[in-house]
Amino acid sequence: MNSKLPSWFKQEIPGKIVFERSQILSDAGVHTVCVEAKCPNINTCFKSGKFTFLILGDTCTRNCRFCAVAKAEGASLSVDLKEPLCIAEAVKKLSLDYVVITSVTRDDLADGGAGVFARSIELIHEINKNIKVEVLIPDFRADENSLKCVLDASPDIAGHNIETVRRLYKDLRPLADYEVSLAVLRKIKELKPGSITKSALMLGLGERDEEVVDTIKDLRDNYCDILVLGQYLAPSPRYYPIKEFIAPEQFQKYQKIGIDMGFKVVLSAPKARSSYQAQKVYQEFYYA
Repeated sequence: MNSKLPSWFKQEIPGKIVFERSQILSDAGVHTVCVEAKCPNINTCFKSGKFTFLILGDTCTRNCRFCAVAKAEGASLSVDLKEPLCIAEAVKKLSLDYVVITSVTRDDLADGGAGVFARSIELIHEINKNIKVEVLIPDFRADENSLKCVLDASPDIAGHNIETVRRLYKDLRPLADYEVSLAVLRKIKELKPGSITKSALMLGLGERDEEVVDTIKDLRDNYCDILVLGQYLAPSPRYYPIKEFIAPEQFQKYQKIGIDMGFKVVLSAPKARSSYQAQKVYQEFYYA
């Protein structure tokens, strides 16, 4: 297909404040998924003071074909126990009132890194208990102890991304499992019924319309509250190719389908990403 970006993906040139804030994060010794995954919204988000912190290092133990984050490929990985403190210091310096934390997947760790998630949340709440913290967790192989560890730290939103439709998992996410991801969302509600759950789905990977609808239904059937749908963009030619650019009108149709199925909030647009406009989505949840 023609890989030229449609007009609705035009981005503004980054200004001085974007580079200044990038330097603050670099000086603090913290990673962001915005940078590591080459998010197309980085200029808009950094300019408005919105960041998604990446913990457990910057190297993933899985090999998803769409993701720009570095892969382990047999390398020995460590855990920087100072990460939570560095993030808390960055939150304080940037005067953030809403924080999103995600991570690489660390299948090499007994708890999958859940303890580092929990400590990060705790230290942020020590700064100010009113700071909202949203976490976007890996699947932890649906281990209840790991999930409980994170939930006991009281994140305001617990997210886990399904990423794509069931049929494409084997090709796109060979070390992940569609049913395990659904189980994560279901178990979050079982372990802490008052939790707000969130998941995201990338489109344009070759999925069929009915598969998208089936995935939306699967998420809702597993008690997911907030849904995000966005257009997949290949980080470079060596990643999984874009199969189709989904028109904004189709995203609007999926949004209506999600709302009709019972999602409290559905963010569905070409530029939408799991953490995009996270604070606004959180606020909309309570007015839905």
